Amino acid sequence: MATRRDKKDQTYRARVLQDSVKFYLPRVEGYLEIVRNMASKYGAMSLIEFDGYFQGKFEPVKYTRIEIHTNDIDEEVMTEYANKIRLKLNQESLAFEYNNRLILVSQS
Repeated sequence: MATRRDKKDQTYRARVLQDSVKFYLPRVEGYLEIVRNMASKYGAMSLIEFDGYFQGKFEPVKYTRIEIHTNDIDEEVMTEYANKIRLKLNQESLAFEYNNRLILVSQS
């Protein structure tokens, strides 16, 4: 975190958050509880809703992308967390991005 001064000599803070995690959640029963848990755990986050055409289906499925920016997130911990979400939502697979790399967690 750095404290700086602008042109009018007012101070402000700038923080750099090193890690970005984006979860792609299907809007199925139980997803809202997961969103609430993430909000309480990570605080600020953004949500974007979109239609997804996955697994060769022609009918779209409603998805929510949850984006979290923070520091000190471990990729392995996030992968295990994504698998728990996948199981809770009863999905064959679940995608998330960790620092701009797409990771697909699926049943074996």
